[in-house]
Amino acid sequence: MHDSGAVRTRSQLTRDLRLARGTASVLVAGLAEAGLLHEEPAPGHARGRPTQVPGPHPHGPVALAADVREDAWELAACELGGRVTVLDVRPHDGTPQGTLGPLGEAVAAHRRRLGHRVVGVGVALAGPIRHGGLVDIAHLGWRSVDVPALLNLPDGPAAQPGAPAFEPGETGARPGEPRPGTPVIGNDTVLAALAEARRGHLRDVRVGLHLHVDFDLGGVLVVDGRPVPGASGAGAEFGHMPLSGGDRPCPCGATGCWGMDVGANALLRDVGLAHGGGRGREQAERVLATNGEAVEANARALGRGVAALVNAHDPEVVTLSGHGVELLQRAGQALMAACEPGLMAIRRDRPPRIEGSALGWRGSLLGAMESVFDHFLTPEGLELWRKNHPDQARDTPDRQSVTYSTLARHKPL
Repeated sequence: MHDSGAVRTRSQLTRDLRLARGTASVLVAGLAEAGLLHEEPAPGHARGRPTQVPGPHPHGPVALAADVREDAWELAACELGGRVTVLDVRPHDGTPQGTLGPLGEAVAAHRRRLGHRVVGVGVALAGPIRHGGLVDIAHLGWRSVDVPALLNLPDGPAAQPGAPAFEPGETGARPGEPRPGTPVIGNDTVLAALAEARRGHLRDVRVGLHLHVDFDLGGVLVVDGRPVPGASGAGAEFGHMPLSGGDRPCPCGATGCWGMDVGANALLRDVGLAHGGGRGREQAERVLATNGEAVEANARALGRGVAALVNAHDPEVVTLSGHGVELLQRAGQALMAACEPGLMAIRRDRPPRIEGSALGWRGSLLGAMESVFDHFLTPEGLELWRKNHPDQARDTPDRQSVTYSTLARHKPL
């Protein structure tokens, strides 16, 4: 139900999972009793026995997901099936404390409001993540910032009655895995790629490449639906490879990084405007909309790097999110003209598709959601939910519609 976006009917899910109808009925009843799903009649059903669509229970699990960009953060509540309700959007001052402190306070407030429904917190950040929670954001001067410590969220359920029924992680977690009581921290490109593999153009793609363009560029290889994060979790950094022929020093410490020539910072620099430090988004969007020469220069640099990565990884599909979608729309010919000469002859015969993300700017947030539900939707996670919700008893929402929940006063997407 979650993977399909809560749009398939019970009969469709029964057929897809190759279940007997009786078995499916028992499973649905048990999941409804546990407060995990609730059925509604299919839209537009007119005659005969109503066709039911399993969807999220009005009092069921919620993942809190945050997308922390270089100039602002967005916080949302996400229900099973992928329904997203934006709770808060705020600019920040670019400092670790000024960014993560207010976010942590907002997360804590919504955890208190939603109570036992919150099963975890996922956070996407615009920089490499090491060992599950240390982030470096070069353009903001962040170095080894301990994200969980600055978010300062309450401990897990054992320490606080009424807290989330499930917190991801385990004692002695491997690098890249969360500790008990901490949020799931991920790189924005990795999480955007995860979402694209679950709900976008990389779904059912064996080998794909995802590139996320914001102020600069991130990229990651996706194999069998999973981004390849690297040994310490900091592997989604194709933007810090010398792929476009530039020689500018990058704030990361390297020289000639691809990301110096692709993204909002490059657009601003090309027209002589101040750039860096996570500032200038509105000006960059105006340049993107009005200055064809700057946009084509950005697109050409993007195309040259794509060619190198295609030669190296042989992907079936290359997807672009963030400003990458607009670069493809506005200067797709320039991008392809720069990409093709860099391809090996064997790649030119059957080049991979290059597509704009199906999720637009929402990918990183949805990926943060998926990272939480990946931990929750396990035998252990569901058993903990059932043990901590003995009073759920039956599927009796306040009103017989999944649109009426404790999230209803916030705007869904």
